[in-house]
Amino acid sequence: MTGYNNKTNSTKRRKKIPRKVSAASIENAALYYLGRYATSSENLRQVLERRIMRAAKHHDTNIDACSQLVGNLIKRYLENGILNDETYAQTQVASMNRRGKSLCAIRLCLRQKALQIDIIDKAVKLLAKEIGSPDLAAAITYARKRRLGPYRRKTSTPVILDKELAALARSGFSYPIALRVVEARNVDELENEL
Repeated sequence: MTGYNNKTNSTKRRKKIPRKVSAASIENAALYYLGRYATSSENLRQVLERRIMRAAKHHDTNIDACSQLVGNLIKRYLENGILNDETYAQTQVASMNRRGKSLCAIRLCLRQKALQIDIIDKAVKLLAKEIGSPDLAAAITYARKRRLGPYRRKTSTPVILDKELAALARSGFSYPIALRVVEARNVDELENEL
């Protein structure tokens, strides 16, 4: 028993001290992040500045100079097309809509990624042009995943209908769309509305 306790005490993790920030390390971090994640320019700025702030706690770092480096780096990436907020917004809007997110939830998610409202609106309008009613298509996908409306296994009762309407409302769908989904008699009737 004592060996077990000694082992757990000796394997405590030490906090890792971040490396000192330089122009090369900032660029490497940016490229690594962009290689792993699609992101907006402002979100990348926030990620890099958090990294700088962590390093500044342990090293003598000029935060203003590093922020200037980040600004120049992002400007260069935008000019070269490595970062493109409009393309990012369009792909995210289409992807989230296919996964069953309401337009309200999509807008909120993209605002959290620090995208400008006009870029988000443009991406949503483009999606609406491609798909007649993106909110209805997302609501159908959501209902299929959660087995609501015509996808449910049980017979409908007023209590079940209220719960399904509440689930759709919490996901950001409007009452008329939620009602259309919940009251649909069969899957074909619902999917023909698209």
